[in-house]
Amino acid sequence: MSAFNDARRRLILAAGAGLLLAGTDRGMAEAAEKEVGAVEDLMREHGVLRRAILAYRNMAAKLRADPASLDPALLERIARLFRSFGEDYHEKKLEEAHIFPTIKKAGGPAASYADVLIAQHRRGWELTDYFLDVARRGAIGTGEAERLARSLDGVELMYAHHAAREDTIVFPAWKNALSDRDLDDMGELFEDIERRQFGKDGFEDAVAEIAKVEEALGIADISQFTPPLPPHA
Repeated sequence: MSAFNDARRRLILAAGAGLLLAGTDRGMAEAAEKEVGAVEDLMREHGVLRRAILAYRNMAAKLRADPASLDPALLERIARLFRSFGEDYHEKKLEEAHIFPTIKKAGGPAASYADVLIAQHRRGWELTDYFLDVARRGAIGTGEAERLARSLDGVELMYAHHAAREDTIVFPAWKNALSDRDLDDMGELFEDIERRQFGKDGFEDAVAEIAKVEEALGIADISQFTPPLPPHA
């Protein structure tokens, strides 16, 4: 009986170990499925920046309707987010350091975009400086309102075209220029850069910040932007 019980215990332990390993394998597989690839990472960051420029559009409309209706603190929050997450991190440390050099070396249609995209980065940084300067002065007067509104509109239009070309031309070309192994390595590098820049996942913090500003501006509920059908003729 003792030998039988020992054998039974070994079978139970082996089965338990198998279940544990299977559970670990499932967990690792699920974690792998949830990992964000390099291209997906770039495009979700564009999502944050698109939400920021939509906030700029709303601010331009407020300025034209009533300059006093725009809280300069909200302008400063969006401009700071665009500076830290968009310009200092996404543009400088990812696109200009790793993506544009690769597509220029690879050649092809995407390569011709690199220089103009960099020039637009520079103009965007200059305009962010302007937005921060205006916001720090406090209340926005009527004399400044239209100039600021035009600049906000200009940033929105520029980045709408800019991000659309990156998403459909530049990023696919960059992906095609890399091997699967190199692309995986770039994904890990981008995550490491993000952690060094923000101390953790900067994307989640950026999404939380933009959501707070959208709420304050009254544009958090996207159902309000569903257009009506045209009236019947």
